[in-house]
Amino acid sequence: MHNLPRKLTRAELAELFEGDTPLVARLADLNDPLGVEALRAVSEEEAVAALNAHPRIGERRHLSARSAVEQGSEEDPRALAELAELNAAYEARFGFRFVVFVNERPRSAIVPVLRERLGRTRAEELETGLGELFTIARARGSR
Repeated sequence: MHNLPRKLTRAELAELFEGDTPLVARLADLNDPLGVEALRAVSEEEAVAALNAHPRIGERRHLSARSAVEQGSEEDPRALAELAELNAAYEARFGFRFVVFVNERPRSAIVPVLRERLGRTRAEELETGLGELFTIARARGSR
């Protein structure tokens, strides 16, 4: 998958996006599924389903091998408890999961990011979360 942009199969996209969602199904039909044009054409329903397919930051169960490496190995119980609490508040407020490009930062470094994003509007968060999801997929696809 190192030669992006290019057409990717549904299975390749499902791996990059953490699941075979309606968004992945539609992206598989595009010649540049990770490009800017693909990002602009995402419906709210597709975005929410794709965000909810992604693992929660700080969750240690149900992680793909890629997510486990990306989220690192920090096990600070306070940071994990705070992330769990903030993830729940975020999901209750916005109706979808918090997604951020972790890029191997420790989980404790994500806490202030999550706190800040809780103050945004739903529309801002949907756009930001989707952008982060595409950033993650592009980074994964370039490895």
